[in-house]
Amino acid sequence: MPDPTEPWFVVNATEKPWEAAPGWGRSVAFDTRDAPFPDYGINIHVLEPGERSTMYHGEAAQEGFLVLSGSPTLIVEGEERVLKAWDYVHCPAWTRHAFANASDAPCTILMTGARSAGVEPDCVYPVDPVAQRHGAGVRDETPDPSVAYAEKPRDEEEPYRRGTLPGA
Repeated sequence: MPDPTEPWFVVNATEKPWEAAPGWGRSVAFDTRDAPFPDYGINIHVLEPGERSTMYHGEAAQEGFLVLSGSPTLIVEGEERVLKAWDYVHCPAWTRHAFANASDAPCTILMTGARSAGVEPDCVYPVDPVAQRHGAGVRDETPDPSVAYAEKPRDEEEPYRRGTLPGA
């Protein structure tokens, strides 16, 4: 059997730095921007009432989402669906989606996504009126994240907020 290509590790989500932006929730990634995992990304995203996770988009690789707590609204292919804890969302490549929290309590989502190296564009932000109603939609379609997120406040690093994750 071959040896692992990288060292394995264990990390606790409450011990890693989190990122937050007003209106866009808080998240913790288990890899880093400087050293992303080569095959997939994984993070936990917490949305307070009225926040959204991302701009409505479709990516060139599969993504998956598991609701850990709360009732986020999934915006998918121009439709809305209110989810609950332990709902799993499978998004094959190019499935257009975003999450918003239209409820009155926080929600927590485990997010995973495969990497799509060499695909151009690897993400597109289409115009969608449902996403726009939730503050998660662009005015004009673009493949450029800097255009899609031009009005989003910058993420700021912060420590874990006690009580953010169920049981932690």
